[in-house]
Amino acid sequence: MRNTLLFIFILLLPIDLVAQETLGKVVNTLKERINLSAYAQLGYTYNSAADPDNTFDIKRVIFMADGKITERWSCYFMYDFAVSSLQELYTSYQFLPRLSVRVGQFKTPYTMENQLSPTTVELINCYSLPACYLVGINGSDVLCSASGGRDIGLMIYGDLFKKLLTYKVALMNGQGINTKDKNSQKDVVGYLSVNPLEWLTVGTSVVIGKGHSVAGAPIHGIEPGENYRRNRWSVGAFLTGEKASLRTEFMLGKDADVKSNGGYATGCVRIIRNVEAVASYEYLNRDVVAEDKQSNYMAGLQYWFYPKCRLQVQYTRLSPKHNDPSDLVQAQVQVRF
Repeated sequence: MRNTLLFIFILLLPIDLVAQETLGKVVNTLKERINLSAYAQLGYTYNSAADPDNTFDIKRVIFMADGKITERWSCYFMYDFAVSSLQELYTSYQFLPRLSVRVGQFKTPYTMENQLSPTTVELINCYSLPACYLVGINGSDVLCSASGGRDIGLMIYGDLFKKLLTYKVALMNGQGINTKDKNSQKDVVGYLSVNPLEWLTVGTSVVIGKGHSVAGAPIHGIEPGENYRRNRWSVGAFLTGEKASLRTEFMLGKDADVKSNGGYATGCVRIIRNVEAVASYEYLNRDVVAEDKQSNYMAGLQYWFYPKCRLQVQYTRLSPKHNDPSDLVQAQVQVRF
């Protein structure tokens, strides 16, 4: 019996070695072709105009998987555990060195700011007032749902003339994330940026489309469930240096016959090693005729205690045109790996 078991073991040994070798190759291939990463942002907020006026909060807990299927074909997945929501899911294919196609759910290529990661944006609120409203990031535009600046569609994109010129043209639902289109029209989104100098990027973008109102009551004369003209335009610049940076944009919007505009300027200067001072001015005029305007003034500090990890403290003065001003104090810690 012992000799029989020994004989069977000797016969199975090569099979076991082959299985281990095959498993090792599979694991190594996955390690080479799939990149996993994550980040979290949590902190504290005090708002003198809110009720309750202070709270600890978890803003984002993001998990990302970037897969390389072939040299030209890739896929991407992003999920936010803080709100239990799929953020991005798309696949991209590079047909030519200067021409790629992406289909799925991804960032709308409107404004320079919307295409930045929250891990690099200087504001704890992440995106500026006009971007949140005109892109539809946080639901401040009640005609459209909060989309995180994302939508479902198809985009062609690439770089030309040794990355002197970057272009993106997308055909999108216009309804936001995780939602089918609610009308038969699609949004056309275009983005173009020029990099004439290593430290300077100038960009412009446009959205031409029709929205579908998800508001619970008439807004600007637009009824709930009504399709309405929803156009956008922006122009901006991004200046980056070794110790300082400045980013600024101006945006225009038109919902049916209601015109809106807004802009921001955000600067960052390194004070000492790993410590930066941040200042920003932003304004949003939701209705140019009614002068429904708000301006915010922010100043703060951020300390990068590890690559891509930082501690932020900011004070913001909120100044709406038709209401009393208020104060916003925020602190946030960001970890990424």
